[in-house]
Amino acid sequence: MKKFASLVLIIVLTFTFTGCNGTETTENTIKIGVTPEPHGQIIDFIVDDLKDKGIEIEIIEFTDYVTPNMALTDGDLDANFFQHKDYMNNFKKENNIDIVSIGAVHIEPLGLYSSKYESIDDLEDGSEIIVPNDATNGGRALILLEQAGLITLNKDAGTLATENDIVENPKNLKFTSLEAAQIPRIVEDVDAAIINGNFALSAGLVPAEDSILLEDKDSPYANIIAVRNGEENEEKFAKLLETLQSEKVREFIEENYEGAVIPAF
Repeated sequence: MKKFASLVLIIVLTFTFTGCNGTETTENTIKIGVTPEPHGQIIDFIVDDLKDKGIEIEIIEFTDYVTPNMALTDGDLDANFFQHKDYMNNFKKENNIDIVSIGAVHIEPLGLYSSKYESIDDLEDGSEIIVPNDATNGGRALILLEQAGLITLNKDAGTLATENDIVENPKNLKFTSLEAAQIPRIVEDVDAAIINGNFALSAGLVPAEDSILLEDKDSPYANIIAVRNGEENEEKFAKLLETLQSEKVREFIEENYEGAVIPAF
């Protein structure tokens, strides 16, 4: 009987320690959702540095702007890295989810691209411009065009401006909305298209060279690391952000992206 009791105790203790070790591993693992370029490349660059800090990284790539937030909300991810704060906040309201930013990493300047025109001055009357169909990047696109003097927006339009907010359009530009990820595929078939920086890079475009209009380094749309609300103070996320905002990462961005990606820290 004593031997049996001792055996049961050993089994219980073994199970307990195994459970603790499993929990510890989970607590020191970050499953992060990214779009491939530049987000996936930047995270891949710091994998070994995080491993030295006791953090294991699992990178999961997405090619759209919706699934990574839903996967984070559902618990399939621990964090994601693909969006700016305005997009996240609007997505939260529209989908009733609760995620937060733990910090900014870089800016990907939004650009206007064309295979027909070499300058915005060359755009003809009635030219069609493709813009992202999500509210924040659609508004961001119109603001970029306003800053270039191509259109004028209602002064109260704000960052979620739409075509209905255009009060002056001297070239009678026409606007068509399309999912951001799809726009690079049709840029040669339209007069001009506004493309997000990460999708431009994935399509082999060099924003500083190939765009006919580009946001400058003062753009407020910095890409962030998002996590579930209530988990933002976890140590593993502090280590992740500390590593991403390091001088080593700053140099990596500046050396590899030729102004298509700009450090935001």
